[in-house]
Amino acid sequence: MKVDWLIIGGGIHGVHIAARLIGEARLSPEQLQILDPGERLLGRWRDRSQVVGMSHLRSPSVHHLGLSPLDLHAFTEKHWRGVRGLFAPPYDRPALSLFDAHSDAVIDSMKLDRLHLRGEAASCSVQSDGVLVSLADGREILAQQVVLAIGTHDPPERPEWAPVGTDRVHHVFQPGFSEWPSEEEAVAVVGGGISAAQVALRLAEEGHSVHLISRHSLREHQFDSDPGWLGPKFMKSFSREASYAKRRAMIIEARHRGSVPPDVLSALRKAVQRGAVKWHERDVDEFQVFDRELEFRLSDGETLRVNRVLLASGFGVERPGGVLIDQLIESAQLACADCGYPIVDAALRWHSRVFVSGALAELELGPSSRNIAGARRAAERIIWALRGERADELPTEVVKPALLTES
Repeated sequence: MKVDWLIIGGGIHGVHIAARLIGEARLSPEQLQILDPGERLLGRWRDRSQVVGMSHLRSPSVHHLGLSPLDLHAFTEKHWRGVRGLFAPPYDRPALSLFDAHSDAVIDSMKLDRLHLRGEAASCSVQSDGVLVSLADGREILAQQVVLAIGTHDPPERPEWAPVGTDRVHHVFQPGFSEWPSEEEAVAVVGGGISAAQVALRLAEEGHSVHLISRHSLREHQFDSDPGWLGPKFMKSFSREASYAKRRAMIIEARHRGSVPPDVLSALRKAVQRGAVKWHERDVDEFQVFDRELEFRLSDGETLRVNRVLLASGFGVERPGGVLIDQLIESAQLACADCGYPIVDAALRWHSRVFVSGALAELELGPSSRNIAGARRAAERIIWALRGERADELPTEVVKPALLTES
C-alpha cells in the first residue's frame, strides 16, 4: 500500500495533526492515513479518561482538537448552549463530555474515521523512495511522509514490588484494562499524581473501601508545567539553548510529574476527612499475595489487607516507541541527544520524510510537548514547514497569553 502521508498514532496528537493538515494545509483526505490499533480514533484517550473518572480536563478550553483556539466555545454555543457545568474554573477547563463531543465533531466533519487504518506498526525504516512501515499482521505501507504521534503507549510504570500476572493487581493504564471492581471491595490505589487521586475518588464515590498509597505528599499544581512554557516567557531561552543536555535538564525541572490540580486535591482532602479515602504517605516495604487478600507492609510498620490493587503510577520517562524507533534511527542514522530523544529542526523534522510530535518532540517544544497544547504546537510547526516558512522564523508562541486568563 502506498500513501502520501501516514500518521502513526490515532490519539490526541495524531487526530489533531490530521485535522490541521486537511483543514489548513489543504491536504486531500485521499493523501492521508492514520495508523492506530484501536477500534476507533482516540480509543486510548477515552479508555484512560473514563477509568480514572475524569470530570473536567486539566487543560484550558483553548486546548482542543479543532482548528481555531476558540472552536470549542463556538461549538458549545451552537450545540450545548445553556447547559450548566460545562466549564470549570480556573481557565475555563471543559467537561470531559463536552471535550469528547467536540472531538467527535472534528472527526466527523473531516471524515477522519474513514482515514483510520487499524493496525500496529511493527517496524519502520527510511528507504530511498519513502518510509516503509511494516505492520504486525504482515501488511506494508510505503509513505512519502510520516508523522510519529505515538504518545505514551509503552507499558506503564510499575513499582518493583508489584507482581505481573496476578489477577488482582493491575495498572489502570495497561492495554485492555477491564478489572474495575463490580462489587464493594477494599481497594488500594498506588500513585501520587492526578490519576491516582481521580481513581481513588471514583472508587470512593462507588462505595468501595479505598486506601491511597503514595510515596510523597500530593503536589499541588494547576498544570503539568507552567503556562509560560507555551510562549516566549520560557521558550525563548529554551530555544536559544544549544546544549540538549541542558534542555533535558530544563524539561525535568519544569515538568510537575506526579502533581494534582487544586480542585482534585480539594476533593481528595474532603474524602479523606470524611473517611471515604484513607491516605498513606509511605513506601511499600513488603507485598504478599494470599488466597483471598493482598497484604502491604508499609515503611512505618503498618499492615494493610485489601482485595484488589490498582496501580495509577503513570508512565516512565524513557523515549516512547521502543524497537520501532530504534529501527527507524538505525535505518537513516537519525540524530539523537544523549537522553535518546530525537534532535529535530524547528519544524519538527527528524528527517526530510519524518516529522515527530508529542514526547518525541520535547527537545524542540519543551515540557508542554506531550499534552494537548503540545499537539497544537506540533501541528502548527508541521504546517509552517509545508508552507515553506523558514525554520528560524517560526514563533514559539502559539496560544496567546490572553487566552490563558482566568474567567
